[in-house]
Amino acid sequence: MKIFKNSYEILFFFKNSNFKFDEILSIVITLDFYEKLGIKPFVDLAQIYKMKLLFVNSQESENIKLCFKKLNESHSFHKIKQNDEKYGVQSDFFKIDKISQFSFLYYYQEALKFCDIKSKNKILSLGINKGDEFEVIKNMLSEEEFFAKEFVGIDYSSTIIKYAQNKFPTTKMINADINNLDKIDLNKFDMIISIGTLQSSNINFNPTFMSLYQNYLNDGGSIILGFPNCRWIDGEMIYGAEVPNYNFSEMGKVLKDIHFCKKYLQQKGYRVVITGKDYLFLSARRLKRGVA
Repeated sequence: MKIFKNSYEILFFFKNSNFKFDEILSIVITLDFYEKLGIKPFVDLAQIYKMKLLFVNSQESENIKLCFKKLNESHSFHKIKQNDEKYGVQSDFFKIDKISQFSFLYYYQEALKFCDIKSKNKILSLGINKGDEFEVIKNMLSEEEFFAKEFVGIDYSSTIIKYAQNKFPTTKMINADINNLDKIDLNKFDMIISIGTLQSSNINFNPTFMSLYQNYLNDGGSIILGFPNCRWIDGEMIYGAEVPNYNFSEMGKVLKDIHFCKKYLQQKGYRVVITGKDYLFLSARRLKRGVA
């Protein structure tokens, strides 16, 4: 087996190979090369070619073997047309475990800290799905702090609302379309969270975002928006947002939406930060008087 000694050789090999899903691919590199780079560049390489890095194995004292598995690109909720069960309990989306991914969990926790989650009493999550956003909050607070807060979750899928209600029995879960929030008896909230929901194709982003701020956020409330800069393929989180009519990721639309929200909130007297990687988090809190 060929022993690769630099990144150019490896990238050339991947570019000029045709991999079928579930196929296992192995490459061998020198130990010196591996110790210089570490594991991260090979995780990135796997994501670029929609693969999963399975394991790294020391073949002998001088070489390292890395094994990759090609993902099944047809196993992705992105390819399913919009309907109630695209995000329901029987869907591919339901199988996604965002909070097991450190690049999601770390930055979401930091967003909650930035927005001072402990001081917020009424919290709304749009597109609640399994309740991951509330699960992280519960993990960050004491039991007394968590149950003292009022949580409301909204989702379009009827089956997912039943699941989330069973998971959080003391939380109010509402089966509704975000486009029709005016038909629900909602008050205002101290925090609004939306992770990947406002980017749905059936939602008009700008007016929906402004309506949320104007009609459902308390004066001095905070906002956390999560913009997916990734795709979920065969259960794996792959860096780079999917864009219609492109065979590669393109961040133009994501950055445009983020810029609109940031500028809008800054004009309203908010401090806004953008963090994250696979999910880009816009976190906004009201500026205190005299604080820049």
